[in-house]
Amino acid sequence: MSESDGAATGGGGREGVSDVVTKLGSRSVAETASLFTQLLIGKGLKIFTVIDQSAEARLVGKQLRETILIVFGNPAGGTPVMDAAPLSALDLPLKVLVWSDEGQTKVSYVSPDALASRYHLGAELVANLRGIDALTDALVAG
Repeated sequence: MSESDGAATGGGGREGVSDVVTKLGSRSVAETASLFTQLLIGKGLKIFTVIDQSAEARLVGKQLRETILIVFGNPAGGTPVMDAAPLSALDLPLKVLVWSDEGQTKVSYVSPDALASRYHLGAELVANLRGIDALTDALVAG
């Protein structure tokens, strides 16, 4: 199941393009993040970093809902995007946020269509980013 997270879209006023896609998960945040990293490894994708943002908050005496950011990609696919649109490096590598919202695990990411619109990417280049949809579908299925 997928939903557009209106509160997290960051505005922009573009009709028909939601910046953020949010899918509902059935596992805990930690399990979902772990499963996603396993999925990425299995697909041969590069994991650049995993940031447990709630753990980092605890280190400075703050509380934050369970929040894990996974930064990943495929340099063979992302490099042509960044070459054509250098500012796309602000959004690449791709990122998936696994987080808890009142006990419900959610998986969120910036949609490939939003990135295409933001950086004026043609169909061939945005195709390099579309794998995130299938990966997150596989993650939340079951």
